Amino acid sequence: MARFIFITGGVVSSLGKGLASAALGALLQARGYSVRLRKLDPYLNVDPGTMSPFEHGEVFVTDDGAETDLDLGHYERFTGVPARKTDSISSGRIYTNVLEKERRGDYLGKTIQVIPHVTNEIKDFISIGEDEVDFMLCEIGGTVGDIEGLPFFEAIRQFAQDKPRGECIFMHLTLLPYIKASGELKTKPTQHSVKELRSIGLAPDILVCRSEGPIPKKEREKLALFCNVRPDSVIAAQDLKSIYEAPLAYHREGLDQAVLDAFGIAPAPKPNLDRWEDVADRIYNPEGEVKVAIVGKYTQLEDAYKSIAEALTHGGMSNRVKVKVEWVDAELFDTEDAAPHLQGFHAILVPGGFGERGTEGKIKAAQYARENNVPYLGICLGMQMAVIEAARNVAGIAEAGSEEFDHEAGKKRFEPVVYHLKEWVQGNHKVSRKADDDKGGTMRLGAYDATLAEDSLVSKVYGSSHIEERHRHRYEVDIKYREKLEACGLNFTGMSPDGRLPEIVEWKDHPWFIGVQFHPELKSKPFAPHPLFDDFVRAAKDTSRLV
Repeated sequence: MARFIFITGGVVSSLGKGLASAALGALLQARGYSVRLRKLDPYLNVDPGTMSPFEHGEVFVTDDGAETDLDLGHYERFTGVPARKTDSISSGRIYTNVLEKERRGDYLGKTIQVIPHVTNEIKDFISIGEDEVDFMLCEIGGTVGDIEGLPFFEAIRQFAQDKPRGECIFMHLTLLPYIKASGELKTKPTQHSVKELRSIGLAPDILVCRSEGPIPKKEREKLALFCNVRPDSVIAAQDLKSIYEAPLAYHREGLDQAVLDAFGIAPAPKPNLDRWEDVADRIYNPEGEVKVAIVGKYTQLEDAYKSIAEALTHGGMSNRVKVKVEWVDAELFDTEDAAPHLQGFHAILVPGGFGERGTEGKIKAAQYARENNVPYLGICLGMQMAVIEAARNVAGIAEAGSEEFDHEAGKKRFEPVVYHLKEWVQGNHKVSRKADDDKGGTMRLGAYDATLAEDSLVSKVYGSSHIEERHRHRYEVDIKYREKLEACGLNFTGMSPDGRLPEIVEWKDHPWFIGVQFHPELKSKPFAPHPLFDDFVRAAKDTSRLV
């Protein structure tokens, strides 16, 4: 049976609970233990799938088709353990489950209440797969004191009470602000946060304190005294140059040892940190630099493209170069020429997105990359924009566009080389969708197979003619335009196994121009970069040597 670590946060949000959880998972793995990480989010959305990226950053998609919080991306990148639908839950999903049971009569006429019905539903979720791993790490979103988080805090309190003594511990992440005017590191916010936590029946075993620098011995002892934890369980989480230094930094601070001590595990296996030392070496000792432009419309919030930015970092590590990413607002090109904004970059990446805003700029970015032999990677919408660009400017289909934009505008304006996907094959059955279906969870989601053309660039990149990648889209390139586009040199080099859905396109006479309908960034890891990002950065490196 698994031991459970519950990670909570206090003082302010965005302190790095997800990163701390992921780094701890990696450290426990380094000691030979198996782990699984979970995220419990108190918001009322059923999942983040319908949220604006400005609200909640990117949506991370799992192999089994769950739309989840971006923290699950951290979990996968640090541990390599593929996340599942059962690793992410929200208040919205919990209440939906409870109300569906009530409608079916499962509660036998009882009055439905937060305690015990909602808290029991949360506890049931936490228990899923507890016999599969050594450690289950459960992160509670938000901060202690949030009204919507109270059912989750109560549920983990009950859960720890239900388990035998010593099977659950609590780790609390807080902020130690440095007041520059007085030159002091302030412990009071952490004290108040722990007081709030204790008032709802939870006592932290470990304090992880986010600070700009080390915690002096005096402040560490003060925190231990007032928060009722051992001094060696007060862990400093200092600002780092790279998130991938986090496992090594937390190990130096003694986080993994404090966790094992809290569980009474002694003697503990020694950690093998070779993997993370190699990762740190590749980050801090690059042998060059490449500049990559990400042309998107959510550029004001980098978390909207979190996995893409990390996958580029991984590709840089593999090629021993630093990838300098610059975010370029696609809407700039609606009124300005793209060339002045894109000159000097060694590669261009156009990511996914929804809606018409910014798409003309993405089309111009694809055109610039094609005409100037700049390496180009188009992901999801980025592939569709490359196809529309080819249709308009090379194949002579002047009105080429996407049905998505016509649906949004409420009138027909384009010849739809990209259409609304109404049916596809998933496993052994057919899935059907209508344009007016609910938005949540109705896309082509999760892992699907693709077959690659044997003489293509992508088959060389993957080293295989068969791949499996994660998808998140409801519009698709129309196969009926394949012949016309291939005659112009845009080859359809990746297809669904039934040959009906285009998965990959590439320009035949271009050094590196690939568009993919799926999201390769979701499977990239620092110690196992995704092949497409690895080779994309290699192509950028080659371009940098020519400039």
